Amino acid sequence: MTNTEQNIETPFNEDFCARLEYRICHELEKSDDPNLKGFWCDGISWFPDIQSTKKHLNDKRKIETKAWIGKAGQDVYQATIHFGKKALSNYAKGKELSECIPGLESQAEWIEIDVGNKTIEIKLD
Repeated sequence: MTNTEQNIETPFNEDFCARLEYRICHELEKSDDPNLKGFWCDGISWFPDIQSTKKHLNDKRKIETKAWIGKAGQDVYQATIHFGKKALSNYAKGKELSECIPGLESQAEWIEIDVGNKTIEIKLD
């Protein structure tokens, strides 16, 4: 039985994905990469499935989903969200994940976008 069938709420939810979308937009806005000039993010798919079970996330340490990115914000990208120690701990405890998104002052390279292959890799703390 999937999470959707069981109607289980997970920390990887609409609210978290909206916060992550906003944060990605901020990073894109300040990016010096000419390939990303004018890009923005118009959403990240959050629909729960087998990937959002605690066991799967603990084993794989990532969730693969879709993100809408581009100059119009409508190009579909394959998004991989990697969970660091804090994010894994919060997820296991059912706690909010937003605090695991690197802050505005972060100098860390936590987003990697490949425009040609339409992929985005996101690293949570």
